[in-house]
Amino acid sequence: MNTTIPTFARQDKLKFFRTLNSRVNSYFKDNNIKKTGNWKIYLKTVILFTIFLTPYFLILLLDLSIWLHLLLSVVMGVGMAGIGMNVMHDGNHGAYSTKSWVNKFMGGSIYVLAGNVHNWQVQHNVLHHTYTNIKGHDEDLDAGRIIRFTHETEWLKIHRFQHYYSVFLYGLLTFNWAITTDFKQMRNYLKRKLSYGEAKSPKILWTTLIITKIIYVCIWIVLPMAIGITWWKVLLGFFIMHYTAGLILSIVFQLAHVVEETANPVPNEDGELENTWAIHQLYTTANFAPKNAIVNWFTGGLNHQIEHHIFPNISHVHYGKIAEIVKQTAAECNLPYHEFKTTREAIAAHFRHLKHLGMKPAITA
Repeated sequence: MNTTIPTFARQDKLKFFRTLNSRVNSYFKDNNIKKTGNWKIYLKTVILFTIFLTPYFLILLLDLSIWLHLLLSVVMGVGMAGIGMNVMHDGNHGAYSTKSWVNKFMGGSIYVLAGNVHNWQVQHNVLHHTYTNIKGHDEDLDAGRIIRFTHETEWLKIHRFQHYYSVFLYGLLTFNWAITTDFKQMRNYLKRKLSYGEAKSPKILWTTLIITKIIYVCIWIVLPMAIGITWWKVLLGFFIMHYTAGLILSIVFQLAHVVEETANPVPNEDGELENTWAIHQLYTTANFAPKNAIVNWFTGGLNHQIEHHIFPNISHVHYGKIAEIVKQTAAECNLPYHEFKTTREAIAAHFRHLKHLGMKPAITA
């Protein structure tokens, strides 16, 4: 991880963000709409938690065949991903509700998904949203040595095949949260004194992490075994649930930032970046399937990543409306607005980009 903190350009000669912010604020004021969630996100929360928890209780209460058990595990994974993208995500951005305690409560839903609020807020709200697509600062680009997401990452021979094997590794995202990632991140972030909002005592953070992990294991592994479900069915179902959620979340994340069109800006020797923060988001982010109602609903607006990155404190239920404002303002300033009309196009662009990054770099003099 690079320790030199990049700095963004201060002067926006195009007045892009000033103009855009004024127009978006006017949209909410003129229509008398709050920027936070509304009945749409409340209803969606009920539906997604029903999808997530109903199969769990059916598994606990009924004597199911292995195939039905595994099918319900897949359904739980779908619900798990949906909660993460809609409820937890808006909550931890302070966009779910006008009431801070509601945002905190909904953001805390990450604990039933095997994550940790502190770690997620540092990685996502601080590092990813601030230093989007900057190697060494945006941890979403860090896949260890197994996947090469940027040209700045060291090339290995195995990367020639990454566009084939990467999709199988994507499913391990939340499973790794459950067993190793949170502990590594907690140690790393505390060492670097990184926090989001008011800093908390390391003792409180570690205690919270350990207790929530114990509770999580008890709910999803110990309790099913205790009521008589065969251990291997429990563990297999647990893995499939996580693999399903991890695959969905990883692919949605990659389509926004790791595609052919998005850039990976490199700071100069003084750590300075060419663009202001808002314009930087346009160069490093892409939307996909913006007119697809199902994708819009299920991904929590994460297919509108441009809008989300520029206005992270606005609930995703509004992205469809403000997208036209962002697109128009970007066009007026002659700035990029990367957008794939369908999910299929975005997926193809992602794996083409992985294939390109997997090619052996040309030797330069």
